[in-house]
Amino acid sequence: MGQISFMSLIELHNITKIYRVGSQKVVALKNLSLVFERGDFAVLAGPSGSGKTTALNMIGGLDRPTSGQVLVNDLDLGKANLKRLADFRLHNIGFIFQSYNLIPVLTAAENAEFTLMLQKTPRHQRRERVLSLFADLGISGLEDRLPKDLSGGQQQRVAIARAIAANPRVILADEPTANLDSNTAEDLLSLMRQLNNSHGTTFVFSSHDDKVIRRAKRIIRLEDGLMVSDNSQNL
Repeated sequence: MGQISFMSLIELHNITKIYRVGSQKVVALKNLSLVFERGDFAVLAGPSGSGKTTALNMIGGLDRPTSGQVLVNDLDLGKANLKRLADFRLHNIGFIFQSYNLIPVLTAAENAEFTLMLQKTPRHQRRERVLSLFADLGISGLEDRLPKDLSGGQQQRVAIARAIAANPRVILADEPTANLDSNTAEDLLSLMRQLNNSHGTTFVFSSHDDKVIRRAKRIIRLEDGLMVSDNSQNL
């Protein structure tokens, strides 16, 4: 499928997501409607349980809505088959998970190269790109370490390098600063803003971190699965 040319990048129309836990129904999102355009630098803000991560999973095609539509340039993610979803994610979306999701048997560099490898990028180009990113993220020299030999903050930075390495159109970041010290978090946000400004990379975060919220161009506040505000700020 290749990369999509985004204008109106992502559209969520009346998204409701209901999970079943035993005999209980948990309503994670309630009739959520949002539009993200190319170049957005937006944060989904709100307390734990507000629906932030669920909304990110919908945008990335990792989960399907109970009702409503998630459209990415006319591709309906809720109706796309698994192969098409996987191809869409591979060529268009970079994920930064709160739990890192690194592959235990791969080194830090191999983890960061993983998406590029799936895209069949030549090995020397993969390594050159990853070494540059490791330098930018302050983890040079850790390329050959396994995830178990890295601190939480170091694992998070490897996960960030993996997300950025393939220059995706969209990066979805679930609490990306949760395990970073203040200086590293600020450096990371500066790097992301640079990518946003220079390449038009669209970022959508979920976070309750004031540092992320302060640096976002757009703040979408969720509460109990509902959107309570959507505001832009001049930076």
